[in-house]
Formats: sequence, C-alpha cells, structure tokens
Amino acid sequence: MKTEFDNLRLNSAHQYEVDNNGDKQVVKIYCNNQLIAKKLKQKKSIRFFGADGYEKHLTAE
Repeated sequence: MKTEFDNLRLNSAHQYEVDNNGDKQVVKIYCNNQLIAKKLKQKKSIRFFGADGYEKHLTAE
C-alpha cells in the first residue's frame, strides 16, 4: 500500500493534509473533498488505510 499511497498523494488532482500531534502523524488524501486514503504513523508503526474503490484514483506511471 505504501507505493499506492505515494501515488495517490503525489497526484496533482488530489489534496492531502498532514496532522502532527506529538509522536503521532496522520496524512489524509482527498479527491473532490472525499477521503480516499489515510496513513497513520505512531512511533515505529505505520498503517495505511484505503476507502472502498480507492484503486480507481491511482495513476499509471
């Protein structure tokens, strides 16, 4: 999911926001104001989440 997440984040058609709170970081990716993916990083743990159908927002590289 990391590569797919980076693909979504770097797409110029998508918006993303980063929220840092102490040792916790949340990165959310939006397409047309709809949340499509999220990354949660806390200490050494990184988890990726994708909304249903996020694959249709991936770009070919």
